[in-house]
Amino acid sequence: MKSWSDLNEIQPIVTKMLVNSIDKNRIAHAYLFNGGRGTGKSMASSLLIKSFFCPNSDGAEPCNNCSDCRRIESGNHPDVHWIKPDGASIKKDQIAHLQKEFTYTGLESNQKVYVIEHADSMTTQAANQLLKFLEEPKRETIAILLTENIQAILNTIRSRCQLMSFKPLNQNHFQQQLQDLGIPVSTAKLCAVLTNDMEEAKRLSEDEWFAKSRSIVIKLVETLHEKKEESYLFLHNQWFSHFQDSKQAQLGLDLLLIWYKDMISYHIEDFDRIVFMDEKDRMERYAFTLSQIYAATALKHIVEAKRKLMANVNPTLVMEDLMIHLQR
Repeated sequence: MKSWSDLNEIQPIVTKMLVNSIDKNRIAHAYLFNGGRGTGKSMASSLLIKSFFCPNSDGAEPCNNCSDCRRIESGNHPDVHWIKPDGASIKKDQIAHLQKEFTYTGLESNQKVYVIEHADSMTTQAANQLLKFLEEPKRETIAILLTENIQAILNTIRSRCQLMSFKPLNQNHFQQQLQDLGIPVSTAKLCAVLTNDMEEAKRLSEDEWFAKSRSIVIKLVETLHEKKEESYLFLHNQWFSHFQDSKQAQLGLDLLLIWYKDMISYHIEDFDRIVFMDEKDRMERYAFTLSQIYAATALKHIVEAKRKLMANVNPTLVMEDLMIHLQR
């Protein structure tokens, strides 16, 4: 995705707002890009930065050929700083270092940009440090914060940024794109639910670990509702040995969410929405014992488990507690 017209195909409202601000020379000093993975936040950031630095731009459209554009594309521009979580969070020291960098004159001009990925992962200290930075904006400095969870951003930070909401991509269209690449329908449908990012979807479709993840989640559901006495044994013998870190555990819970959403779709006879298509026979068997209300309650508990994992609660305790709720 090299141009604003490319971004316009998937995010027309955001594109129009950003292009208008560039054309009118009214670029904000701080932006908050909110939206799911793969919805174009990083690409919009790159395009905005190019438009800001490119000496050969045609209106808002960067040339993509000059030294500035090429270095921004490769992540090597000296006056563009990308901040990513150090481990599970963005820490105060990272923001302090960024502030120190911005006290210096730009290496090639007075223009500077910083992008904070997963801004919702900032510690409280880091967020407060950033707030001080945002309260004293310099004319030729742009801050871009990227998040998938805007509710986790301090209100005082949100109020100092121009919010850009990135809408979810058309799931059916994305699924068809994956199928056109030769990915089986069932896998394409599952990947299209999990991500909007083409490269991530392709990686998942080819990943043996991901294929096994699906099987383990189905087996967990079977154990929960047919062999309850074996649930904890299954959890410790198979779940924890497969989903070993926080990111993997989150994906496992995402798959579990999809299964119970499918159960609700089965109850309301919205069969086209079912993702685990080859699980319809099992859903038919469970329909008499797993009510729509139970499935909705299960979704609530799984979402709560995901929230606890994000807060670095012990994964074993999180999953054991979830099993208690799902067994009821």
